[in-house]
Amino acid sequence: MAGIVQLPDATAFDGELVVWDAAGRLAFEQLQNWLARRGAGAARAARAAQEWPAHFVAFDVLRLSGTDTTGWPYRRRRAALESVFTASGLIAPWVLCPSTTDPDTMREWLTWTSVGIEGVLFKRLGDAYRPSGRAWQKYKVHETTEAIVGAVTGSLTAPRGLLLGRYDDGRLQYTGRTTTLTRTASTTVAGQLASAQHSHPWTGWSFSAGWGSRETLNVTLVEPELVVEVGVDVARDAAGRWRHPTRLHRARPDLSPADAPRWTSPPH
Repeated sequence: MAGIVQLPDATAFDGELVVWDAAGRLAFEQLQNWLARRGAGAARAARAAQEWPAHFVAFDVLRLSGTDTTGWPYRRRRAALESVFTASGLIAPWVLCPSTTDPDTMREWLTWTSVGIEGVLFKRLGDAYRPSGRAWQKYKVHETTEAIVGAVTGSLTAPRGLLLGRYDDGRLQYTGRTTTLTRTASTTVAGQLASAQHSHPWTGWSFSAGWGSRETLNVTLVEPELVVEVGVDVARDAAGRWRHPTRLHRARPDLSPADAPRWTSPPH
């Protein structure tokens, strides 16, 4: 990684690679493309790194100038991490992850969803580093909203998941899918779905089974008439789709497709 010479000898950080787009939003899909090209030859990997430079956001230190720091409490490791950035003058591609113990500051951070921030991570100040455990806890920003069912996985009589859309200038745009439905929810929704009877806006489309997967979902198109209420994470990809599966709250037969929110692209 470029910039590795900036680190003191025998020093190891824990952190995460990120890529930002031109608008300053986190571009998760570009990071995936960046990593996928590593096995495609040095030239292609170099081009990807130049087009979409990655940064390493450091949030912990595991070794400091040869000293194992994993047994230190987090407050001491955090102070050591900050001192490395200051003393070594670390600059891009190194980024020090912000940290706070102030609730008001954390609440402000939770409003940064426009740049792709999903939430905040937290851990106890007195905890040692646990490499085989999940010491970090994540608080995600969620919202409740509506979308239109355009297709299902499973069967029409027993749907396993719902593929959701919203209208943009008269065209139904795919915006994401739900997690696997409970048996009760599946039965309830099945009674309100109708098989597509005429030209469907998603005819001929394919839908990925997940991030980084080449597998496509086997779907059944339905008449885009049923509106559902879902809980969503705020993270979206560059096209504006929800990056994580949504959670079905309830069907909204009292609403028409025209009542559902319109499709909106992320800011650029």
